Amino acid sequence: MSVAIRLNGKDETVEAATVLELLTSLGIDPARRGLAVAVNGEVTPRRTWPERLLAPADDVEIVRPLQGG
Repeated sequence: MSVAIRLNGKDETVEAATVLELLTSLGIDPARRGLAVAVNGEVTPRRTWPERLLAPADDVEIVRPLQGG
């Protein structure tokens, strides 16, 4: 299913119906520690990622820990 969303500040069309499918399609390991997802400004709990449906125009932010220093 294709859906047009705003992903980390950019308009994107993705092939994903849920947050979990989105992460997988982007090559992001959903089991990764420190990973957080917000949809429309609300943090989406990890346990709900498999059921959290994406809708057109959703604003999705994916935050991943970065190494460095």
